[in-house]
Amino acid sequence: MLAFLALTAPWISPYDPLASDVPHALQAPGPHHWFGTDELGRDVLSRVLAAGRLDLTIAVSAVSLSLAAGVTVGCFCGYLGGRLDRLVGRVVDVLTAFPLFVLAMALVAALGNSVENLIYATAIINFPFYIRVARAEVAARRHLGWVEAAHLSGNGTSRIVIAFLLPNILPTVAIQASLNLGWAILNAAGLSFLGLGITVPTPEWGVMVANGAHFMSSGRWWLVLFPGSVLMLTILCFNLLGDGLRDLLDPRTRT
Repeated sequence: MLAFLALTAPWISPYDPLASDVPHALQAPGPHHWFGTDELGRDVLSRVLAAGRLDLTIAVSAVSLSLAAGVTVGCFCGYLGGRLDRLVGRVVDVLTAFPLFVLAMALVAALGNSVENLIYATAIINFPFYIRVARAEVAARRHLGWVEAAHLSGNGTSRIVIAFLLPNILPTVAIQASLNLGWAILNAAGLSFLGLGITVPTPEWGVMVANGAHFMSSGRWWLVLFPGSVLMLTILCFNLLGDGLRDLLDPRTRT
């Protein structure tokens, strides 16, 4: 449902999310503006929908990049082992030694505030998770009989990794990706809240919460409540999706 609302936001939004209407600024939720209006008279509901489209795009793009790169590197390291595996392991250890949100802040501050840089920063901090998951899963299977049989049948390293090992670890990778989607949205919103991600006037959940916080003392609660609640609900849904996929794909983990 959330994905549907994000995809159809340009067509179902009751107002232009960037259109100002100063005479109707800071109106409480009512029949004309269900989520109220902000300090410039912009419809909060329309901005929440537009922000959902942007945040989901950032999250899906970042997780897709980190998944593709991390799984590829992790699979070959887990299968080949040796010096390459140890080198990549040390690089991953260095990346995970830093607080990941602080690392994302540093990357965005260095690269600049833009959607593309926010995607790259989020992908980089998610990259080690997929390397570790893929490496561990492949390393546990590389000496199994069917892998040895594939090697003795004349299959090269790339074919064994891509055609035989990769399909067997996809369920675990899918669970990790679903959990990372929620974290990627929270990361993007947190950076924007601090002024290091998306900037005004672009509608984004973190930016909306940050702007609305200035009006909480005057009782304009809707400026924070609605974008914050949708952000929380979206992250919760992705976490529940990850739990559901884990139970579906690996029945042994059911409680």
